[in-house]
Amino acid sequence: MKVKKVLNRTILYFLVALIIVITLAPYLWLVISSFSTKIELMSRQIFLIPHNITLANYKDLMSKDFIPAAMNSIIVTSSVVVISVIIGVLAAYAFSRFRFRGKNPLLNLSLFTQMIPPIALIIPMFIIFKRLDLINHRITLVMIYLSLVLPYLIWIMKSYIDVTPKTLEEAAMIDGCSRLKSFFFVVLPMISTGLAATVIFSFIITWNEFFYAFSLTKTLDAKTLPVLIYDFNSKFGANYVMSATAGVLASLPPVLIALLFQKYIITGLAAGAVKE
Repeated sequence: MKVKKVLNRTILYFLVALIIVITLAPYLWLVISSFSTKIELMSRQIFLIPHNITLANYKDLMSKDFIPAAMNSIIVTSSVVVISVIIGVLAAYAFSRFRFRGKNPLLNLSLFTQMIPPIALIIPMFIIFKRLDLINHRITLVMIYLSLVLPYLIWIMKSYIDVTPKTLEEAAMIDGCSRLKSFFFVVLPMISTGLAATVIFSFIITWNEFFYAFSLTKTLDAKTLPVLIYDFNSKFGANYVMSATAGVLASLPPVLIALLFQKYIITGLAAGAVKE
């Protein structure tokens, strides 16, 4: 029995280690490549540590439109997250607490929009924004990303609000609070963990979006980091070193946010799975 227990634990540790390697190996290679020279990276020799570690790639990247693209990503992502949280949480509360005509069809319709392939929408979207003279504008990306993030945020936050006791709101309103005050001072603190997790996921989705940004932006007036990384393998040729360097810097915000707030992500996901 003891041998079987040791064997099961050994297999478990092996599988965990294998998953960690498969998950982290591509990112570690990306970091290693960013500190390598182009000649060394393109050689057939396999290495774990570059023979000639250099920071010149990061210095060169700053002169290759990285900062404007990073500012575009920051502005677009922060705008989408702030607007989607304000609208999404209030909409989720309305869907959870109120009864009105067309409630279920509207809720299902918001989810249905996520089932349509982006490739089927890009041509009509391009025509519409072209006629409105909104191609290559950050506001265009903000509107599109809101359509991607809002349904997701509404559905997730509705599940959190559904499990909060209505009696606490009713008690607050009996004590003199309005419906809005009871939402801000009673409901919102109770769903804060789930809200934090949802905000983080919304940030990551928006920050990493490539398809619409690539199709609707042309210059650095609106081009985001994922598009810039792609440009290093098209506009500037197959520059794998610059792609790796830009990829490392572009991945830092979501990676740092995930590491710093992993407690809220795990707790938020677990809270959303509990039903009273």
